Amino acid sequence: MGDWLTARAADLGRRIEAGAADPLEITEAYLSAIAAHPFAERIYARVTPERARAEARAARARARAGLRRSPLDGVPVSWKDLFDSAGVATEAGSALLEGRVPAADAEVLRTATAIGLVCLGKTHMTELAFSGLGLNPSTASPPCVNDHAAVAGGSSSGAATSVAFGLAAAGIGSDTGGSVRIPSAWNDLVGFKPTHGRLSLEGVVPLCPRFDTVGPLCRSVEDAALLVAALEGRMAGDPAEAELSAMRFLVLENVAFDDIREAPRAGFEAAAARLAAAGAVVERSGMPGLEAAMELARVIYTTEAYGTWGEEIEAAPEKMFAEVRERFRAGRDVSGAEYVAAWQALERHRKAWAEFAAGFDAVILPTCPILPPDKARLEAEPGHFAAENLMALRNTRIGNMMGLASLTLPTGIPSTGIMFLTLPGTDERLLQIGAAAERALS
Repeated sequence: MGDWLTARAADLGRRIEAGAADPLEITEAYLSAIAAHPFAERIYARVTPERARAEARAARARARAGLRRSPLDGVPVSWKDLFDSAGVATEAGSALLEGRVPAADAEVLRTATAIGLVCLGKTHMTELAFSGLGLNPSTASPPCVNDHAAVAGGSSSGAATSVAFGLAAAGIGSDTGGSVRIPSAWNDLVGFKPTHGRLSLEGVVPLCPRFDTVGPLCRSVEDAALLVAALEGRMAGDPAEAELSAMRFLVLENVAFDDIREAPRAGFEAAAARLAAAGAVVERSGMPGLEAAMELARVIYTTEAYGTWGEEIEAAPEKMFAEVRERFRAGRDVSGAEYVAAWQALERHRKAWAEFAAGFDAVILPTCPILPPDKARLEAEPGHFAAENLMALRNTRIGNMMGLASLTLPTGIPSTGIMFLTLPGTDERLLQIGAAAERALS
């Protein structure tokens, strides 16, 4: 019982299946841990103990009757505060949405509940999901598990820390430019961004709908595979079938290493060396034109974000953290012609990426080029916030801009990750690659 709070979600599911653990007792252990934890109010926006207990009781009854609905039936998880939950406030970390109480669950929450996941509550996040740092003076800023004075990464900051501090078996977050993978890397977790469009966004508070994705933050690649399957309402395949000795990886040398800090570089290089030692072929190359492709993000992201939220922001701008508000406003004066041209250019770059990555099992790079910044300095120095935010998002956003599936794994050096990018629609293959890499890195 003592290790339930640090166990992988898949292992908890196996214990329930074997009759060695009771879903209600597991849930009570997590609820007790949340109630006693000094950072709980900075991690959870709202805890839902009544719902959690009811779902755990139902899971216990199914387990006793031999009628479990999935390998994760009875496993408690947290949900980022942009997934609608019936009768419980969903505010997306923003005072603009204070008091917003949806009448129904988001489709992915509804589906996951039907297959047996237990909802512990809603976790804090960056305001309207528009920052990679995890700083939110409007609500709360969860601490990094490796440095409590630093931010945890965003925008799924509470989702990551709920797992890292032992307050959930896994967290469900969203990723528009890195919001699953940055906090996963900074808190030594596995983070998976599926192909855009794979998981439903119905009932998910939007940021940039053409980029928004739903993804898990968890302790293993197996957990990630099981969680995505649960969000789809299906059984997962086996991600442990691939062997590194048959794989070719391409290290992306341009953009990803510009001004990278020492620890993230060291973590990545050590991880890449272990992949090679396990038999993988590791080559290195830059992608021509990638710098120009990434410059398009300035137009595409800010314009879509402001188009989504501009009316609400301008109705009450004083309610927002100034640095996030001004990020939105950067898209206010972009012309329709400029936006359309940027998207057309991006589609050409996506085709070029497919040619660049052909013949490799995955492109690999450091998940984030910086370590978690100090929270107090971010609050005191707006210029520092802006610079660190752009650096935090730079590498992960490559996956979003190119429309890829993406997975981050811990490197063994605290708060650093190695990221794997594969072409859209190759999610299951990416999870197999990730499982093989995980074995070599552990």
